[in-house]
Amino acid sequence: MNHFITSEQLKRQLGKVVIFDCRFNLMNKTQGQEQYRTGHIPGAYFLDLEKDLSSAVATHGGRHPLPDTETLSKKLRTAGVNQQSTIVLYDDSRMGYAARGWWLLRYLGHQQVLILDGGFAGWIASGGGLDRREPAIKSGNFKATPQKDWIVNREDILQAASNFTLIDSREAKRYRGEEEPIDPIAGHIPGALNYFWQEATSEQGFIKSPEAQLQRWNDLTERDNLVVYCGSGVTACMNILSLEMIGIKAKLYPGSWSDWCSYLSSTSPSA
Repeated sequence: MNHFITSEQLKRQLGKVVIFDCRFNLMNKTQGQEQYRTGHIPGAYFLDLEKDLSSAVATHGGRHPLPDTETLSKKLRTAGVNQQSTIVLYDDSRMGYAARGWWLLRYLGHQQVLILDGGFAGWIASGGGLDRREPAIKSGNFKATPQKDWIVNREDILQAASNFTLIDSREAKRYRGEEEPIDPIAGHIPGALNYFWQEATSEQGFIKSPEAQLQRWNDLTERDNLVVYCGSGVTACMNILSLEMIGIKAKLYPGSWSDWCSYLSSTSPSA
């Protein structure tokens, strides 16, 4: 299955697909919305990571809990999403946020989801046009059917740790606990392997070939019962996509490290 669309292909599909702008910046949480208003791909609606692709933060559950199913479904319907719509997502962060949308939509049962290869910068470089207008509200008929066996929680991991192979998608310094710029405790879940999510794409935000994805995971000996996590269940979706490109299925731990470490005291070993 192809998970990507090029800028040239998208130019020919404008008006025929539903487009979502997923730009976001964890360190400046209004930046994505501001960039969208400055200029976006014609016809694109905006999906905010924290307002649309996540739910409210609680004591546990991580920094970006999965969104309420009906709330997100309603948002999709107002963009005209129907059961058979083809959806295109893009960002400017090497697909990190678009991949969250890609995973979520498929988790909700919608399979025709593509990510713009090269993202917003690739679109501009290809001579793609921009629009500042927000598209009109529409009336789609999308109805969610969550794939609940696609996710695991902390209790699942604690009860069946020996059955899972855990993949930590953060950069190596955070995995090793040498630094932690966001969460209160540094480290990783015991036994987890480290595969940095950005290695799936080029620095310009283009997806690497299936052969390169295969090479990424070449030393992964256990390929069943994979559980992928990151800081808060967002960029982990890029590793799930990378694995899917080579025919390997993996589950997501949505709460990820931010949920896991919320149960640890500041004096506990963070492994």
